[in-house]
Amino acid sequence: MRAFGLHLLGSATALLVVFGVLYFAWYRWPGWYLAGAARVAPVVVAVDLALGPLITFLIASPRKALRALARDVSVVVAVQLLALGYGAVTLWQGRPLYYTFSVNCLEMVQASELTPNEIAAARQQNPGFVPHWYSLPRWIWVPLPENGEEAAKIVRGTLFGGTDVIQMPRYYRPWHAGLPSLATQLRTVDKAQGFSPREKQLLKQRMARLGMAADQPVTLTMLGRERPLLAVFDRASLRIRVILRAD
Repeated sequence: MRAFGLHLLGSATALLVVFGVLYFAWYRWPGWYLAGAARVAPVVVAVDLALGPLITFLIASPRKALRALARDVSVVVAVQLLALGYGAVTLWQGRPLYYTFSVNCLEMVQASELTPNEIAAARQQNPGFVPHWYSLPRWIWVPLPENGEEAAKIVRGTLFGGTDVIQMPRYYRPWHAGLPSLATQLRTVDKAQGFSPREKQLLKQRMARLGMAADQPVTLTMLGRERPLLAVFDRASLRIRVILRAD
């Protein structure tokens, strides 16, 4: 029991430190949900917090030589560290870097979506928006290029699986500069894209409980790897009041 308790305490501490840093720096709402991090975290938690200490409980014995016990526990810890490393690297590569408004919706951009070529181009053309390893999530506006031919090329490429404009930091602009355009795209819940009738009804109920009028054009769909979310804006200031799940 003592070996189990010590192993559990050590595993929990390591897990809290790694996941705590990632969560509070990059994955706070809505990042954790939109990035689908909930599919990675349970695997790491199961291995590090459950299986590791449990195996130690099974193999530890007062009658076992200390050297043999240390060897066995070292193997278990090595497997745990591999699992923790896998989870940490996966979450690091998929960390949210930008929440963008482009055309008619909000969308998250993860670190893994930015290619070295696009980052290099942004470093030359738009250095203020180049991501660094320490960059925290930023809200930005990403308009299509003013050059019609270039804009059409990006749109055509996106339709066939190419790089979208939100994955091109050289086109990034300050969030406040896009607010006039954003205001023209606000919709009522009934006209929000990406939600089923049942989900829209649920969103209306949640807005009503928060004292918000669902029949006013104050919402935008927010996209990521999981089901879309609904961002509700203050009509006057264009600040986001709340981001709601539809499930």
